[in-house]
Amino acid sequence: MKKILFLLFIGILPFTLSAQSEEEIKKDFTGPVFEFENKVIDYGDIAANSDGNRIFKFKNIGKSPLIISSVKGSCGCTVPTKPEEPIMPGESGEIKVKYATNRIGPFSKQVTIMSNAYEPKVVLRIKGRVLENETAELQKKKSIVSEN
Repeated sequence: MKKILFLLFIGILPFTLSAQSEEEIKKDFTGPVFEFENKVIDYGDIAANSDGNRIFKFKNIGKSPLIISSVKGSCGCTVPTKPEEPIMPGESGEIKVKYATNRIGPFSKQVTIMSNAYEPKVVLRIKGRVLENETAELQKKKSIVSEN
């Protein structure tokens, strides 16, 4: 019985020693740290061939320059653009994303960012539904009627 209690105690000990929170670790980290306004952009219902450009805004809340090495969309219909210059501590930056709105139907795509940040791989998401032109016109009419 004593051996079982001893083994149980040894098994629990590492969990109690690592009680420092994620926020405390980030605060003590000497490198760059991402802070995104949103990690998901919902396009909602949009008309076919409408503007598919959106922007993910972020801030480097870390203590050294943030260098984004790559940004990749999950398919060819999602084209992200990264800042070319390092984002200095306290400064803000943008990841621009263009979705091909000529594809009718619902979509959910990912944008993967690789950097030198505390969290070196960040996955952002865009989602929405591209409506056929006739359907988009009906949606507009419904919203105008419901406003009146």
